[in-house]
Amino acid sequence: MAESRSIRAVLFDLDGTLVDSAPDLFAALAWLRSERGLPALQYAALRCYASRGAMGMIEAGFADRPELDRAPLHEQFLRYYSKNLWVASRPFAGIERLLDDLVERGLSVAVVTNKPECLAKPLISAAGWDEHFGWVIGGDSTACPKPHPAPVLEACRRLGVHPGQALMVGDDARDIDAGRRAGSATAAATWGYVAPGEQPHEWGADQVVDNPTEIQF
Repeated sequence: MAESRSIRAVLFDLDGTLVDSAPDLFAALAWLRSERGLPALQYAALRCYASRGAMGMIEAGFADRPELDRAPLHEQFLRYYSKNLWVASRPFAGIERLLDDLVERGLSVAVVTNKPECLAKPLISAAGWDEHFGWVIGGDSTACPKPHPAPVLEACRRLGVHPGQALMVGDDARDIDAGRRAGSATAAATWGYVAPGEQPHEWGADQVVDNPTEIQF
């Protein structure tokens, strides 16, 4: 269990863990469909795909148009989203309090996300967290993204901590897999984009938490 370890660093997934970015991701998807004269989709049905990245959103949002080439859709999605990534996105309730608490405890923090660095870093800046997160490990920062342990190991290397002294927090099974494979403690966050039918308690995390303030260090 995480509480039995000497935790020196906390690693956070980004979308669905730190930030509720689904509104702006969905807005990019809605714009893509509108540009092609396609009917609007229901936001609630696609919210859970916000942790799946741009291509995951596109596959879900264009499931009714399998004949469309995904490559230009992906390029246009990223171009639109990069200019509109902090319109309706906001930190999840309790996150800023948690970050302040970590600073007071003297713990190191980093972001470990599958979002490309070119999008993750501006999102962190827009949230006003540059001073909190000295390191942002994106999906393109290492050879393999999560669930591969490489991003977690790279974050620990940059922070100067042993992986066993880190806690990986995320709202997706890939976050937990990456943390466990790196030898870190893990916490599954249920407040994010857990898809219907998924069971965070079955991911093998050391903790399953419903609120950021419940995380044990």
